Amino acid sequence: MDKIRIGVVGVGALGQHHARVYSTLPDATLVGVVDTRPGRAEEIAGPLATQSYTDYRQLFGKVDAVSIATPTMLHAEIGEQFLNQGVSVLVEKPISHTLADADRLIRAAQTNRCVLQIGHLERFNPAIQAVRQIVKRPLFFEAHRMGLFSPRSLDIDVILDLMIHDLDIISLLVPAPPVHVEAVGIAILTRRIDIANARIQFADGCVANVTASRVSTEKIRKLRFFQAREYISVDYARQDVAIFRLDGSPSGDLQIVRQSITPPHREPLDAELGAFLDAARGRSPVACTGAEGRKTLELALQILERAEKAQAQALNAVTDAKDA
Repeated sequence: MDKIRIGVVGVGALGQHHARVYSTLPDATLVGVVDTRPGRAEEIAGPLATQSYTDYRQLFGKVDAVSIATPTMLHAEIGEQFLNQGVSVLVEKPISHTLADADRLIRAAQTNRCVLQIGHLERFNPAIQAVRQIVKRPLFFEAHRMGLFSPRSLDIDVILDLMIHDLDIISLLVPAPPVHVEAVGIAILTRRIDIANARIQFADGCVANVTASRVSTEKIRKLRFFQAREYISVDYARQDVAIFRLDGSPSGDLQIVRQSITPPHREPLDAELGAFLDAARGRSPVACTGAEGRKTLELALQILERAEKAQAQALNAVTDAKDA
């Protein structure tokens, strides 16, 4: 293939950027964008000099690969159909809202020998790529992902919407499986959990404390972790890393030495979509496989289950106190 014919299904807050980036990549031809909302596809397609559609099936036979950035509950239904058409699929995170649907996508990709990549964007953040070169055996993680309230992604809770980014990165850096999960969560502005905290213990003894909120007054995207003699802080937004290391001086005294890593800035989405095209061409392995997306989803669903249980118990306790 000289160029990969690409389409984007769902051009909302995130999908519009998929379309924008594809239109700039030399290995891709943006064939069209799809959205069911009246006028939305045309609005995005016009400036990018591509076609607009209101039904994703209109792309069948016209594309070699597709990005799916629809509401999560539609990922499996739409993705499976494209895979059955022999089309490579990048599906935005999370892979789906259930493990059964995740398995549908994985099975379809295997059956049709197509690429299935999951859009865990932070893997392509230059700061995370730098950290992957220096991580050894992490012992403790502290993650905070806070954002202002937005009407997007309200079909899922904050765990599947925001926290899952950090769950994916922590799972990437910790080779051991999770063995114990505790979580709390509260619905503030929606009927779903808007702020949550989870404590995850892994089989190798590593512990992660993860907080996510979509009702914050400021935007924070930070990950901190400790390993032997080192404390490492990652700022996703600034795309930089600070390392604090315990070193011995010539006199034998111990001192803290600070090192900063500021890799060349790059838009993570540009790197992610470039990697997807390379995988679709067979040039490189899939950067985030369906199995990896399923693994992260499984952990997120465990956290969600425990958070919902804790919230129900708290509400019952309040009701009992009033009745008393």
